[in-house]
Amino acid sequence: MAIENTSLQSIISIHNAQREFFHSGATLDYDFRVKQLKALGAALRKWQKPLCEALWHDLHKSEQEAILTELSIVEGEVRNHLRHLKSWMKRQRRSTPLKMTPSHSHIVSEPLGQSLIISPWNYPVQLLLNPLVGAISAGCTAVLKPSPYVPEVSKIIEQMIEETFEERYVACVQGNREVNGMLLEQRWDIIFFTGSPSLGRIVMEAAAKNLTPVVLELGGKSPCIVDKSADVERAALRIAWGKSLNAGQTCIAPDYLLIHESKREEFVEAFARAIKRLHGEDPRQSQHYVRLVNDRAFDRVAGYLNDGKVVYGGETLAEERYIAPTLLADVDPESSVMQEEIFGPVLPMITFERKEQVLKFITEREKPLAFYYFGSEAEGWRMISRTSSGGACINDTIMHIANENLPFGGVGNSGMGSYHGRLSFDCFSHRRAVVVTPTWLDLPFRYMPYKLFGLVKKIL
Repeated sequence: MAIENTSLQSIISIHNAQREFFHSGATLDYDFRVKQLKALGAALRKWQKPLCEALWHDLHKSEQEAILTELSIVEGEVRNHLRHLKSWMKRQRRSTPLKMTPSHSHIVSEPLGQSLIISPWNYPVQLLLNPLVGAISAGCTAVLKPSPYVPEVSKIIEQMIEETFEERYVACVQGNREVNGMLLEQRWDIIFFTGSPSLGRIVMEAAAKNLTPVVLELGGKSPCIVDKSADVERAALRIAWGKSLNAGQTCIAPDYLLIHESKREEFVEAFARAIKRLHGEDPRQSQHYVRLVNDRAFDRVAGYLNDGKVVYGGETLAEERYIAPTLLADVDPESSVMQEEIFGPVLPMITFERKEQVLKFITEREKPLAFYYFGSEAEGWRMISRTSSGGACINDTIMHIANENLPFGGVGNSGMGSYHGRLSFDCFSHRRAVVVTPTWLDLPFRYMPYKLFGLVKKIL
């Protein structure tokens, strides 16, 4: 199914209609927001089968994985917002200093307004609709732009959105980077973008023309450390799971492995056992092993196999866009596989003797989206304190994204801003300061010519 570009005329029409709808005040009421959140939750349940079928068609993603890593996460976000929205929307009282007597102070969360949400192809349901939950919850309108690289999924999402919402409230537009350019030419109140750092820079540059706030969920090379104190068998299983999930096409997948030299051979053997446990003797036959999204991605990731010695895996099949889970050893730190985000099931290994080598290696590079350490918890906390990343796990991978009570987002080259749970509401809101001053008392101290200034100075 080919994706047809939405025309500039349609984009402008939708943009104007949403501006008018937002300024009507229709999105402000609590009851309206609850109704729309419930409508999204019901739509996800109704469209579950078509969405799972589309994910299988575009990515070879199994129904189980589609539900676990896509649909259930959005449904959980909807439930969380329904549970807490009333308290999040409440005006918050803040203390007021004596010098401002008899005023009282408040914080009001107001919707930013018209939002643009641009999502990638790797988790095309979760990464488009999870931000939408925040936009609805905060009282914004939204234009959704899914990825053209997963055409079946994008068309099903468009049909679901059209059936569920009025276009003047939530709309879906389709197309390639030309459409992205047309969207970015419009003036938005917030842009939420998930994708690569290179495209994030384009989004930020466009947003700067109107001083539009942005949330950038990007990526990078997330390090995974297996220390001398690690439980290698458990580490190998959790790393194999995190790296083979979605065939490594996950922004927080372990990108490269820094392993204590004494654990290398043990880890290779344990990794092989872990892959067999997860995907059987031949991952190609596993219904839970995803394919590369397109030929270009396949060629790029397959090319990394030449950047080191294959010590496990390495099988490829171009016509299926299949690349087996692969471990690479003897990798040059300056090679392509160590310079570019892999976004595939290839895991390069570099050995180390001292942890200072690890810290130097990581901190000399861009700040990653995730950081994984396997070893003693105390040492894990020490390593976390000496590095910076969007999120981190000690003795696990990926799972920090599963807790809706934790912020998810990047830092530096891996992004800016965070969301999930309350933070999704906050990132589409402006926290507005309001001071209320009654008229029954009007102390003269603040007015010229500043009588009794000596007394006033003491309470400032």
